[in-house]
Amino acid sequence: MKEKFKELTKDTAIYGISTILSRFLNFILVPFYTNVFSTAEFGIQNTIYSYIAFFNIIYLYGMDSAFLKYASMKEERDSRTVFSTSFLFVLLTSVIFSILIVSFKPAISPLIDLPVKQSGLLNYVSLILFFDALTMIPFGHLRLIRKAKKFALIRTINIIINVALNLILILKYHMGIEAVFISNLAASIFSLAALLPDILSNISFKLRLDSLKELLKFGIPYLPAGLASIVIQVIDRPVLQKLTNESTVGIYSANYKLGIFMMLYVSMFQFAWQPFFLNNAKLKNAKEIFGKVLTYFVLVGSIVLVLLSLFIDDLVKIQIFNHRSIIESAYWGGLNIIPIILLAYLFNGIYVNLTAGIFIEGKTQFIPYITGLGAFINIAFNFLLIPVIGIMGAALATLASYVVMAIGLYFVVQNFYKIEYEYKKLLKICISLILTGLLYYSVAINHIFYKMILFVFFFFLLYLFKVVKISDVKSMRNLFRFDSRSERGKNLSNTEDVIK
Repeated sequence: MKEKFKELTKDTAIYGISTILSRFLNFILVPFYTNVFSTAEFGIQNTIYSYIAFFNIIYLYGMDSAFLKYASMKEERDSRTVFSTSFLFVLLTSVIFSILIVSFKPAISPLIDLPVKQSGLLNYVSLILFFDALTMIPFGHLRLIRKAKKFALIRTINIIINVALNLILILKYHMGIEAVFISNLAASIFSLAALLPDILSNISFKLRLDSLKELLKFGIPYLPAGLASIVIQVIDRPVLQKLTNESTVGIYSANYKLGIFMMLYVSMFQFAWQPFFLNNAKLKNAKEIFGKVLTYFVLVGSIVLVLLSLFIDDLVKIQIFNHRSIIESAYWGGLNIIPIILLAYLFNGIYVNLTAGIFIEGKTQFIPYITGLGAFINIAFNFLLIPVIGIMGAALATLASYVVMAIGLYFVVQNFYKIEYEYKKLLKICISLILTGLLYYSVAINHIFYKMILFVFFFFLLYLFKVVKISDVKSMRNLFRFDSRSERGKNLSNTEDVIK
């Protein structure tokens, strides 16, 4: 079993390189943009990218998830059929969607509050969406065959191209927000070009209608689910603006972005988790492995939660260039929402972990109902809580939606893919979190030395409750001592022998 955890940890670390770099660069580009663009231009850019997030889901309509599901179940020859069918159909529909966007620019612009003179940006949007959609199936293929290094390399170069072109086009050629979309388009084209050898080696240029029907049946439920997920992520800003003011939205957004650290952890895990449970679903002790994975995920996530909750305010107040703090003092009034956002992302990670049964059993029809419920809870709580407690209400609405989604998915999946999770350990981790939190918030001491004592206290509780043992620490440390030999040649029977 240790070998399987080692395999998952290795892939998580590799995928994390590109994920961390991407999120971090996007995070630090925000102050750069605000210094070179007017507030109106910056607002237009963010508005367009909000719609890109929605259209990304429409362009794929769950086909990437369906590909991962069915390609992992097929022999090599059949998996090529699944690849070809999914890729070619995404290509066909992406061409149609992009043509529609370009053709109906005059009608789309007012719908998204885009000034007429900026409507030309929709040309870039249509191409960005097109090229990004075409890379998702090949990227999924790389994940499935465990070519994590190639995946990370392409993603990392994509980010470097994007950032470099932003700096060159804006600082040297003094271009406006058009530079942001040109840079994004160039990076997207590079990714498709880099993936072209994998595409050509796996495609047969033949659509199989029986395979297409199977893929669409699995994938289509992800469309409303994906849209509901986007609502959960972004709806709090417009509601907050409607009920308060733009300044409050700014404070909330700046502190919300500091939840990026937990989001990175969840994203790194998700990239490795889906191929991992699909490739190991047929093992005799698969459910035992999956149960332990949740325990380790929650344990590490809880450590991240406590660490950041205790020290994030000290971090953002560190003075750097010209005695400027990482986050300006005008935004410090929203620091109290950060632990809530971190906890929300942790529950989102638990939700991701619980999706294993949905994928393995092909029960995706439940996903729209669960995410739809989460979206409803989010919207309702925003309108109920923001008038009473302001930005804390918006943060709690986000947390409530992810908690409801995780709990709902747990009860649904247990009906058809029952896993005996390590409930006692999970409860002990939860108690340790609560006791540490109560001690921190009940004692009005904000000194860094006291926070360090609390952090040690949290580990002491984990040790006292026997959640963490010295042997476990050594085992987790050994997971990162990766064997230099390739593991790609191992078949499932050999793997099963290793973990017994």
